[in-house]
Amino acid sequence: MRRSKTLERIRNGQPVRMCCLGHYIPAFIKQAAHFGFDCIWLDAEHRGFPDRDLQTLLVHSHLHDIDIMLRPPTLEKTRLYRYLEDGATGLMIPLVDTAEKARMLVNATKFPPIGDRGLDGAGLDADYMVEGTEGFTTKANSETFLVVQIETLEAVRNAEEIAAVPGVDGLFIGPGDLGLRMKLRPNEMTMEAAFEHVAAACKKHGKAWGAPAGTPEILLQRHKQGGQLMNHGGEFGAIMRMLQECSAAFDAAEKGMKS
Repeated sequence: MRRSKTLERIRNGQPVRMCCLGHYIPAFIKQAAHFGFDCIWLDAEHRGFPDRDLQTLLVHSHLHDIDIMLRPPTLEKTRLYRYLEDGATGLMIPLVDTAEKARMLVNATKFPPIGDRGLDGAGLDADYMVEGTEGFTTKANSETFLVVQIETLEAVRNAEEIAAVPGVDGLFIGPGDLGLRMKLRPNEMTMEAAFEHVAAACKKHGKAWGAPAGTPEILLQRHKQGGQLMNHGGEFGAIMRMLQECSAAFDAAEKGMKS
């Protein structure tokens, strides 16, 4: 079974190099691996992917030895562990507010004795059964990961209970959704207070935490706070910057022609 670069870095106390992908771009997998990323956050919550496209991207991640942390569009138990069978190294589940929901997700994504995931053993994660299934469930529990997203005020308040759930490997703060909800209750908590609370909960229970980092300065700040699952970069922002630069080049060329 392929070993997780994300979990290896977390266990060594190192930050994970993560970028985001939200479209069907197989070449992006190779490029991210080439430039030293450990993990790609593949977003199927807000982007629609046919199953075959997801499977193809997951195969590319194994080909180029880079983790994919898939954010799925469903909580259906068999669908969740089927993504792992298809080759996802980890799953990131949005809007996890309670320890009860976290335990439900562990139950779906981890094999006994940690959870209650069903065993097939013929997927990409098990190398299509070429080497048999002896010891596979233990390896799968050790080399795949479950990350839950902290995106509401309730989730922040319950962060310590969520972090304490066995089988949860990390907490990931979603500042977009969290900030949206904070605006409705502006006097309850600041974003920085939320980060500090989640960071303390994860430190207490030995779990990784992270968030998107839009700038190098934010990335450094979160690393100093102990964040290991930081996402910086992705195809959406890169394409926008490229098009902006190219448009400016056309403007400059047209201006040069008139002078």
